[in-house]
Amino acid sequence: MAGPAADAELRAAVAAAWGRRLVGRGERLPGGEESAAHRFGDLVVRIGPPWRGTAEAEWCHAVALAAAAGGAPAVVRPERTRDGATVVRIGGRPVSLWPYAAGAPADRADRGEWSGAARELAGLHRALVRHRPPPRPEPALLERGLRGEPWSGPAALADAALSRWLAEFARRRGPGQPLHGDYYRGNVLARGGRIVAVLDFDEAHIGPPELEVATAGREFGDPWATDLSGVRRFADAYAAAGGTAGRMDDETTAQLIRHRLRCEAAHVEAGGGGAEDGRAPGAADRAYHRRRIDLFHRLRP
Repeated sequence: MAGPAADAELRAAVAAAWGRRLVGRGERLPGGEESAAHRFGDLVVRIGPPWRGTAEAEWCHAVALAAAAGGAPAVVRPERTRDGATVVRIGGRPVSLWPYAAGAPADRADRGEWSGAARELAGLHRALVRHRPPPRPEPALLERGLRGEPWSGPAALADAALSRWLAEFARRRGPGQPLHGDYYRGNVLARGGRIVAVLDFDEAHIGPPELEVATAGREFGDPWATDLSGVRRFADAYAAAGGTAGRMDDETTAQLIRHRLRCEAAHVEAGGGGAEDGRAPGAADRAYHRRRIDLFHRLRP
């Protein structure tokens, strides 16, 4: 959506659906690959990709609302429309309205911020452990092969041993619980050394909380290391805060990280991962993708 006509349509739709007035020109906020976020004063309008269905977006927003209601105060919740929905379609895209949260991505080098992110994740999981939503209308990225289903992605990412491990882990761990789905620095904002906002539940899904602890721990440690000490540090802070995930050995941690790496790499190989405005991945994106595949292989137990 771009240009004066689209801007006027957006403002009119927000006024009609939410009864809110968008002030000023609008500032494109950083981040966002599949979706774009624009700030208008104390409001943020998120514009999703055309392929994301309304029911899928509403499902993800319901997880955010349940987390906030369940006692996770940093979760930024979507505004409801006059008829109780959280999504309207404008120009074929799902559009939602959110309060603006001031902050910067949490700093993995700042002990107060990475440990705060671990505690916040523990609280988020506790808040969602009793939430029982219906199945997600469309599978999230990380649901692919999560329960050991045969790998159907690129042959270079096939790993029968990983699939067998995931099947056994799912059998032992059970169906899991609602998860944020993309708990990384860009979606966890800090201010003054304190976590102030958790954003973007677009990849929320049902899964084992250990998956989110392992992958978030990688994000808040050294993301390219095969040494898992940074993940253990994050997981210890999470456990001390009463998170719902069980204790994980190094094999469990490595295999869950590898699952995410494989899903993300397959998504890129299939043509996903481009910018919301349609730009093709650049040299830096391709280099990142190669590092991700390399780490997938190097972390093999």
